[in-house]
Amino acid sequence: MTAKIDPVTIDFEHSRPLVVILGPTAVGKTEIALQVALELNAEIVSADSRLLYTGMDIGTAKPTPAQQALVPHHLIDVTYPDDIWSLAQYQSAAIRAIDAIHRRQRLPLLVGGTGQYIHAVTQGWQIPQAEPDIPLRQALEQWAAQIGPVELHQRLSSVDPQAAASIDPANVRRTIRALEVIFLTGRLFSAQRNRQPSSYHILQIGIARPRPILYQRVDARILQMIEAGFAAEVRSLLDQGYAPSLPTLSAIGYGEMAAYLQGKISLAEAIELMKRRTRVFVRRQANWFKPGDPAIHWYSAEDNPAWNIILAIRSWINSGA
Repeated sequence: MTAKIDPVTIDFEHSRPLVVILGPTAVGKTEIALQVALELNAEIVSADSRLLYTGMDIGTAKPTPAQQALVPHHLIDVTYPDDIWSLAQYQSAAIRAIDAIHRRQRLPLLVGGTGQYIHAVTQGWQIPQAEPDIPLRQALEQWAAQIGPVELHQRLSSVDPQAAASIDPANVRRTIRALEVIFLTGRLFSAQRNRQPSSYHILQIGIARPRPILYQRVDARILQMIEAGFAAEVRSLLDQGYAPSLPTLSAIGYGEMAAYLQGKISLAEAIELMKRRTRVFVRRQANWFKPGDPAIHWYSAEDNPAWNIILAIRSWINSGA
C-alpha cells in the first residue's frame, strides 16, 4: 500500500455498520483483516469457535500476541477448554462486543470461518432457549458413545433433516443439543431457529483461493504447527487435566495430536489425519459461504485484495452504509 486513507468519520452508534470478513480455513483472513482494521480505525470480533479457548493457540492458528497488539481483538481467550460455549452464548457476547465498538465510534469487523457464528449475528437468529436437562443430556451422551457420532447424526437427520444439514456429523455436542431441544420441547430444532431482521447495516466480504492452493496452504500450516510445538501445546492441555474426549480436544488437530501422544497412532498418521479432516472441513465451510451468494462480495486472496477491500468499505460507509 502506498497511500493512506483518512480515518473514517461517522456516527457508528447511530448507523451501526458491521463489516464481515469471512472465508475458509487458511485462506488468509487474519492478515487481510489486520490491514483493513489498521487503515479504517476498526476493531476485530472473532467469529471462530476455536479461538474462544485459552491455551489453544498453535492448533487454532490464533492471531499472535503481536498481531493482537496492533488492533483490539474480541472473543479470543475468553473461556477454558472445558467450559464449552453454546451458540447462544457466542451470539450474545458478539453483539455486546459489536455494540461496545460502536459506542467507541469505531468500525467492527466480524472475522472468521465459523458459519453458524456469522449467520447467528448477521441473520438475527432466535436460538432455542431450552434449559439444559442434565439427565437427558447424559443419556444422549451415552447413546452417542454406543452408536457413534455418524449414527447419532443420522438419527437426528431422520427426525429433523434441516437441523442435521446445518450440523457437522463430527460435532457430537451440537447433535446432542439439537436432540435435547427436540425431546424437551416436542418441536423440531430447526423450527425454533427463527430469524429477525438484523439491527446492523452489513457488508460481507468473502476471501477465496482456488481449492488446490487452499489445500496446499492447509498442508503447509499443519507442518508449521508441528514445528512450532503443537505436540507440547496438546501435552500441556492434557497435563492440566483436560480430557481428550472434550469437544475442544477432540476437534481437528487436537484429537489427532492427543491420539499420537497417547501412543495410539504415529506422528505421521496424526499429520495425515489432520490434513484429511481439515480438507473435509474446508469443503463443509463452502456450504455456509457459497460463491453465488449475492450478499457476499468475493475477493481472491491471490490478488492481494486488502487495498481494494479498504476502498470498497470506505465507499460503502460514505454512501450511508
